[in-house]
Amino acid sequence: MNQLDNIRDPAALRGWLATTTRRECNRVLRARSALAAVAVMDAENIPDEQTEVAEQRLLTAERHAALREAFTDLPPACQRLIAMLIKDPPVPYAKISAELGIPIGSIGPTRSRCLDMLRRHPAITALTHAGPSEPGKLCCPGEIALL
Repeated sequence: MNQLDNIRDPAALRGWLATTTRRECNRVLRARSALAAVAVMDAENIPDEQTEVAEQRLLTAERHAALREAFTDLPPACQRLIAMLIKDPPVPYAKISAELGIPIGSIGPTRSRCLDMLRRHPAITALTHAGPSEPGKLCCPGEIALL
């Protein structure tokens, strides 16, 4: 726009505006493309601490997905029992017994059978055979710690 004063022929204004606008748009697009190229990082350019955080988040997401899949494949009675057992604050066994219609003495053995079903689910066994970060550790904090 600095060159507006240099236009001698008013009929040329239309062409000048079109050319100036096109050039300015191209300049903005080139600047944006250059900025986007700098912002894109491949795995080798990511700092180690960010890589570790990303890997941990991915591992946690995979574990959560496997646990959700295994949990939804449990019989409804097991789903209800486990859901009640992991509530915070903890639900008293007397209330669990009354709501689910099972004797208090059966809650522990039933829980054990339900958790065994979870452990044997293909999605969970795939994770345990893939080599969890700690021997015997399947879940992350906040997941079903009963496993």
